[in-house]
Amino acid sequence: MRWKLIATLFSVGLIFGGGYFIWLQFQPAALPEGFAMSNGRLEAERTDIATKLPGRIHKILVREGDHVTAGQVLVEMDTAELKAQLKEGDAAVEEVEQQWRQAIALLAQRKSELVFADEQYQRSLALGKKGYTPKEMVQQRLAAKITAEAAVNSANAGIKRAKAALGAAQARVERFKENLRDAVLLAPRAGRIQYRLAQPGEVLGAGGRVLTLLDLTDVYMTIFLPTKDVGKLEIGAEARIVPDAASQYVIPASVSFVASDAQFTPKYVETRSEREKLMFRVKVRLSRDILKRYARRVKAGITGIAYVKISTTAQWPDHLLVKLPDVESPEVKIKDPIKDTRKVEGTGKIEGTGKTKGAGKIESTGK
Repeated sequence: MRWKLIATLFSVGLIFGGGYFIWLQFQPAALPEGFAMSNGRLEAERTDIATKLPGRIHKILVREGDHVTAGQVLVEMDTAELKAQLKEGDAAVEEVEQQWRQAIALLAQRKSELVFADEQYQRSLALGKKGYTPKEMVQQRLAAKITAEAAVNSANAGIKRAKAALGAAQARVERFKENLRDAVLLAPRAGRIQYRLAQPGEVLGAGGRVLTLLDLTDVYMTIFLPTKDVGKLEIGAEARIVPDAASQYVIPASVSFVASDAQFTPKYVETRSEREKLMFRVKVRLSRDILKRYARRVKAGITGIAYVKISTTAQWPDHLLVKLPDVESPEVKIKDPIKDTRKVEGTGKIEGTGKTKGAGKIESTGK
């Protein structure tokens, strides 16, 4: 019985000892002085690709997980109504153009009438001084001249009015063209499509989201550090990230942001012991070069541990020396890249004697 008890105790001790040894193997190595650590998850800046105007989705040219380049066409909205509005605007421009030309012709007519009325008045005035023309006739010719001058002024005002109407019509055409351009949604930056939030045929309101785009050149991990560590931390300090999914790798990074407000404790804390419990949000950002080299491996949401250097004289321990995968991601290329085709054809131009120059500027002979 005694030997059985000893053997049992020895077995139990061996089991606990082995378990403790295995537990120690899986524990992270102790950090030397001058470093701090915390866990977090990788995040990437996200952009919502949304509509500017309400409308129906015609085509979605990308899928979830696709890499896109800046300026690539992502979504095409239905533009039948917008094209009809543009045609209506072009017709309005043509109508106002004709009115403008008519006003110029009317001005020429009124000027001719003024010349004739002035000649008649001058002739009557000369004859009146010699007594060959009654005074009433001279006054009638003077009144006719004044009326002709007023008609010229009115014709000049008509030209200005037609010019203003033409500018307004051209501005409406430009607005319709801009709406047509906005019906084609482009990628504001290079990145990866994360979510497809709508499907072709769906009708969205203004600001309706269609896609979510991740900027894979702006990836960071958010961690929280206590006051005693944040007080020593510098913006731009060296950091290391060890992903949980690939703990054999150590990724270099740097501190890019430290929150000015603490969290996890009351807003106003008076005692020192409580102040030391304050936690500050810190962003540890990966370099663009690393992200570019391993673009296809980068995934938002991956958890891991971030280590930051809080002392400039500290040396990184061996287990936190940079270690990256040997195989880099191939250069990200877009299949069948689509050029920006958001060019809208429309008239809104004036030919003949009244030409449009620049933004709605019109020249005419009616001065």
